[in-house]
Amino acid sequence: MDKFFDQLPIVLKALNSGFLQTMKLFFVTLLGALPLGLLICSGSMAKFRPVRMLVRFFIWIIRGTPLMIQLLIIYYFPGLVWKNNIWGTGEGGRFFAASVAFIINYACYFSEIYRGGIMSIPVGQDEAGLVLGLTRKQIFFRIKLLQMVKRIVPPITNEVLTLVKDTSLARIIALQEVIWAGQAFMKGSQGISGEIWPLFFTAVYYLVFNGILTILFGRLEKKLDYFR
Repeated sequence: MDKFFDQLPIVLKALNSGFLQTMKLFFVTLLGALPLGLLICSGSMAKFRPVRMLVRFFIWIIRGTPLMIQLLIIYYFPGLVWKNNIWGTGEGGRFFAASVAFIINYACYFSEIYRGGIMSIPVGQDEAGLVLGLTRKQIFFRIKLLQMVKRIVPPITNEVLTLVKDTSLARIIALQEVIWAGQAFMKGSQGISGEIWPLFFTAVYYLVFNGILTILFGRLEKKLDYFR
């Protein structure tokens, strides 16, 4: 027990540093994927058939392949094929590559959620808006937008909670997030080796952070109950 309390400050310092990297990847992914998903959604619903089919084919590829493989391809492909590491070296380069992979992956999932939300609004509301003299832009922003947001909050919440846990996949390209930090104490780090409990302890970080997000999204849903 004395050994545990001696090691705890060292372990917590390393895990906190790793979780900071996890948080950075999480927020960068959201900031990039949410707007990009809307753009991809527009392409998947385009009236011009070639654009629509091309975008949907891209979504199919991204959603149909593992994120881990996409991380490996995005990080290693430029160096292996073009002999040029476009991401840069060190932790910064790995973070940049991981961010790109996560943003593209989650943007495709968000785009389908957006598309489902838009298509769930009755067509009659468009017709009624046009009869009242509103433009399609006014109909979308004044009538349909908040209704759509209300409908997509539950599936978006699910994807965001999944994203928190999926950040652990970034360790496949040696990004030093919280799981990486926990595993390091099994192999030997900062004078500690052969200890597995720091790896199990990382679950607490995910659980607490997901709990906070669940509460925040729950409050958002209640505020949007007006549009039920």
